[in-house]
Amino acid sequence: MLNEQKKKTEEKMGKAFDVLRKEFTTLRTGRASLGMLDGITVDFYGTPTPLSGVSNMAMPDARMITIQPWDVKMLGEIEKAILKSDVGLTPGNDGKMIRLSIPPLTEERRQQIVKHAKKLAEDARVAVRNIRRDVNDDIKKKSKGKDAHVSEDETKKLQDEIQKLTDSYIKKIDELLAHKEKEIMTV
Repeated sequence: MLNEQKKKTEEKMGKAFDVLRKEFTTLRTGRASLGMLDGITVDFYGTPTPLSGVSNMAMPDARMITIQPWDVKMLGEIEKAILKSDVGLTPGNDGKMIRLSIPPLTEERRQQIVKHAKKLAEDARVAVRNIRRDVNDDIKKKSKGKDAHVSEDETKKLQDEIQKLTDSYIKKIDELLAHKEKEIMTV
């Protein structure tokens, strides 16, 4: 039971870390990244569809993203979806494909993005700590009462292991944040 509890905890913490990593891919860094467009959905004949599901996307250089829809009639819908999204880019349409030019970020905008990245990282840390708290509460419940399934020594050992796991995920989050912050602030 203890190993199962630890395994579930590690799985949950891993998911919280993966969510942060995915959110970080959507942040602008001054360079083109297809991850910036991940959250954009297009109305494809009445069905909300991810942008990657209706077009080919490419990065011909570090400051340009091209979007070539499979159906040319979708150009207008794709443009609307990009304009409505919060990526802050203006699409250019040449009748066959859409070009997104990535302008260099100002120092002020870079600092705003770093601030947002720090908030996302803090949310991930809180999620990891909440997972730890819930698991520790569960362990305490199982170690108390008449029908206790776990001894005090096992409880203490498992709580120590959960704390080590928590510390390792917090460290991973901090390292990921430091890397992303460096990437954002690099001109």
